[in-house]
Amino acid sequence: MNPLEQRLDYPLADRLPETGRSLEVAPGVRWVRMGLPFALDHINLWLLRDEQEGQAGWTIVDCGITSDATRAAWESVFEHELQGLPVLRVIVTHMHPDHIGLAHWLTERWGAGGRDCRLWISATDFNAARIASQSTTGFGGEAAARFFASHGLTDPDSLQKVRARANYYASMVPQVPAQFRRLMDGLAVDIGGRPWRCIAGYGHSPEHISLYCDELRVLISGDMLLPRISTNVSVIDLEPEANPLPLYLRSVHALTALPTDTLVLPSHGRPFRGLHERVRQLKEHHDLRLAEVMQACAERPCSAADLLPVLFKRTLDLHQTTFAIGEAIAHLHALWFDGRLRRIRGEDGVFRFAPA
Repeated sequence: MNPLEQRLDYPLADRLPETGRSLEVAPGVRWVRMGLPFALDHINLWLLRDEQEGQAGWTIVDCGITSDATRAAWESVFEHELQGLPVLRVIVTHMHPDHIGLAHWLTERWGAGGRDCRLWISATDFNAARIASQSTTGFGGEAAARFFASHGLTDPDSLQKVRARANYYASMVPQVPAQFRRLMDGLAVDIGGRPWRCIAGYGHSPEHISLYCDELRVLISGDMLLPRISTNVSVIDLEPEANPLPLYLRSVHALTALPTDTLVLPSHGRPFRGLHERVRQLKEHHDLRLAEVMQACAERPCSAADLLPVLFKRTLDLHQTTFAIGEAIAHLHALWFDGRLRRIRGEDGVFRFAPA
């Protein structure tokens, strides 16, 4: 563990659920872990014991990407972990591929034969997923390439690879269910006789929904609060003048209203306690990054691409580079909208930022 992680409490220590199996983390709450084909190589998914209209069963929270391996892992879960009961609904925290990718398959598989198995998600993220599955906004294609070029990614080979990823999102989310049940901030969802309160968060996705159960003191945080890495907060071509970082920081600060002993179930990493400490760490992390950006821009006007070696000390592949540029733009925009930086577009068409 790194020094920051050592300040958190991991009640399950190094225990992890095997692929296709689950591990109980709280009464009626089971942890499922599946692989991802990225540097971030796993996602945590959750099974909640449920009952609807007299039917006992399970609620799934988040789905994994569309792939044969993920389907096979789910089939193993269904065979060994559901006690012979059906899946009654699928809750998705947000529209990113590792969270919503298999929602269409899960709802169709468990909604067959006249049964209902509805997707529950915020309306904003539902519509964002529908759009992205038909046109890979922000993840690849010509518009994304032009956007990255305007922020200093000028390497022709990298730009061509971005253009070639026009179906990047759709390859992992080929379909989104045609119907959904809307989740909103403050809504209490009865799951197995326990109310789970929806907490909307912003900055990582359009309208991310975390779930908190006061009876269990458990927060399913999705991607809003992760124990080891900082959540990706990016600007993409769909909203090129977005300012997501202040939205994200306000959202995670609001989580400090929850009890100090809350068990946090994150989408990546291990379940932990220490919510308030982790929020403090994230604020300090972004304060430091903002200071580094200000210093670099004071030395010379910088594009987002210029800031990659300042903000990221490791070698990045193309997938990581596109996320990193989005993050760099988010930090630049936070300072720009705050009046501390000004934006200049050069004759080469690249945006650079200098002290205001």
